[in-house]
Amino acid sequence: MGRVTRRHLTDLPGTLGLPVALAVASILAVLAFGLPALDRAVPAERAVASGRPYPVGAGVTVVPPPGAVLDVTGTRPGADRGTVLFRLGLVRYAIDVEPFDGDLTAAAVRLRQRITGINGHRITGTQLAVSTAGGFAGVQGGYTAGDRDGRYAVFVANGLTIEVMVSGDDTDLESALPAIDASTRTLRYEQGP
Repeated sequence: MGRVTRRHLTDLPGTLGLPVALAVASILAVLAFGLPALDRAVPAERAVASGRPYPVGAGVTVVPPPGAVLDVTGTRPGADRGTVLFRLGLVRYAIDVEPFDGDLTAAAVRLRQRITGINGHRITGTQLAVSTAGGFAGVQGGYTAGDRDGRYAVFVANGLTIEVMVSGDDTDLESALPAIDASTRTLRYEQGP
């Protein structure tokens, strides 16, 4: 057995432990409280260039409606899929692109089932044929979700399905639909270099 001296009792092992622990605690506090505060301080909406194609994803572009802003919380571009969310006042205008190996009928059935699978959502009216200036053939229809109404459209081209969802209250939606319809007609597939 060894003998314990006074020096052994006062010489604390790892004297750097307390400063390191305080530094780690400070970093964790900044991450836990500072980053969420910073995230709340940065606006989710960004201006988009008027009249210029915006890349949705997978080579698909759309010209946003005049006055639309990009909501970055619902926008995820990608090489083989993508989502973009625009807002025109209180109206949501979302476009989702993803790989798809079915036909237009299957894509329309899938989208309608997804809409009606949400509690309180139901399809209204009939489905109509629609096309874009870029050559996409599709179908469109309407739905209701409690106090909000909506429109949907789906297109299939180049191994992709392109789903368009628009929602808002009656008054806002009615005034925004002409600009959104014009924007939807600008959907194009642009192959990269």
